[in-house]
Amino acid sequence: MDIGCIKETKKYEYRVGIRPDNVRDYVKHGHKVFMEAGAGLGSGFTDDEYIVSGAEIMETPDEIFEAAEMIVKVKEPLESEYKKIRQGQILFTYLHLAANRELTDAVLESGAKAVAYETIRDRSGGLPLLRPMSEIAGRLSIQEGAKYLEKPNGGSGILLSGVPGVHKANVLILGGGTAGTNACKMAVGLGTNVTIADVNLDRLVYLDDIFGGSIQTVFSTDAVIERECQDADLVIGTVLLPGAAAPKLIKRSYLKEMKPGSVIVDVAVDQGGCCETTKPTYHDDPIFLVDGVVHYCVANMPGAVPRTSTIALTNATLSYGLAIADNGLEGACAIIPGLSKGVNCYEGRLTCQEVGEAFDMHTYDINASMKIA
Repeated sequence: MDIGCIKETKKYEYRVGIRPDNVRDYVKHGHKVFMEAGAGLGSGFTDDEYIVSGAEIMETPDEIFEAAEMIVKVKEPLESEYKKIRQGQILFTYLHLAANRELTDAVLESGAKAVAYETIRDRSGGLPLLRPMSEIAGRLSIQEGAKYLEKPNGGSGILLSGVPGVHKANVLILGGGTAGTNACKMAVGLGTNVTIADVNLDRLVYLDDIFGGSIQTVFSTDAVIERECQDADLVIGTVLLPGAAAPKLIKRSYLKEMKPGSVIVDVAVDQGGCCETTKPTYHDDPIFLVDGVVHYCVANMPGAVPRTSTIALTNATLSYGLAIADNGLEGACAIIPGLSKGVNCYEGRLTCQEVGEAFDMHTYDINASMKIA
């Protein structure tokens, strides 16, 4: 199979979908890899490294899209790329379609076979290609939250850890999944007062077991979230419904009751955000204020640490990419449980139920569409 990887065009996105080590694996399996010139520079990988590994360098994304049977990316295509995607081409990347009707329509119109990293499932029902970025985003959320609590950055001027004789900051984490757990690790490590909310009691039991007396767990309801937001200095929103739009847990009305200069970091912004006032921002202008509350809503948080993020992401995506290249998408879905869950669009058909529910669109059974028993 001919595989292409382009330079990401999203603003301040430095990750790359394939690193030089991966090229060696694809070539060893008998595939060709086309890399756009400079695609890996943001993550510290030179064109020469790709060439030595067996890739062919092409100068423009147009050449890549024209030559490749499968496009491997990091972020969703932008409007400038919509028309480059062609019928039957495999698009293997993060898509987050439930937050973007325009993108959904464009991918369907292209007739591509679009595989979303974030909805592929493993044997246990987990999200193996979302996990590494959730780990990074969760850890970054505390780092960024601490930064924007600083007074020069618009915050209330509170040090997360406090010092002897001064109260620690109160950190509220919404969601006890991968991102929430990693945020919790960082917050506990800094010695903050951590409260974590979830609707899954089994998950709360697990978190209580691993963190013990260093955190407070609460069952998530509207009333609980409203009350906890009032006490919080930093709120981390990590709630995820795979493939679907994030639930709006933080209502606009809650902001008026929050402390002036408190900070919300909405990790769920890729899926529309879990705060009613969330809107996507970029690394060069990451925050905005609503009712005196600082909102940090960067939609590609792991892009700030591209070296770490690219290596972590490609560690997870490589085996799936190789399986698709070796067997075709249909063959790979037949032998890998959970891969078909990642196929959000298939040759003009919407095949992700959660996206269909977000936009009230008809969805098709992916296994029937691919004629897989």
